[in-house]
Amino acid sequence: MEYRIAEYNSYSAKEILPLYAAVGWTNYTDRSGMLRKAYANFLCTLAAYDGENVVGVIRAVGDGASIVFIQDLLIYPAYQRMGISSALLRAMMARYPEVYQMELMTDDTPRLRGFYESYGLTDAAELGCLTYVKLQ
Repeated sequence: MEYRIAEYNSYSAKEILPLYAAVGWTNYTDRSGMLRKAYANFLCTLAAYDGENVVGVIRAVGDGASIVFIQDLLIYPAYQRMGISSALLRAMMARYPEVYQMELMTDDTPRLRGFYESYGLTDAAELGCLTYVKLQ
């Protein structure tokens, strides 16, 4: 399968909401207005396309110098395990090669640990750091 990675600059609920729903991220689909605003205030969003169809996205927030936080990295289930997540993450990292910190929060599974560690990311606990979260 061939796909292309490109900037995603024009939010389309018809493209994005089904993707979030397909991976079960109902916090976003239940708050579609929040997601629209989030896409309006991004640092960088990239999409993977199969033809003209969005099959995955990676969204980053931050200042691009001291921190880039990978907020979302999601791929339609039918397109998972095809290298698309890797391509999106590599493309995002290539945009900010000098950033001091690149961070993300993800589920704690062996597969995801191995994936992110293979790109040089380290569990914050190994750096003596702790993450605090406040949900609304």
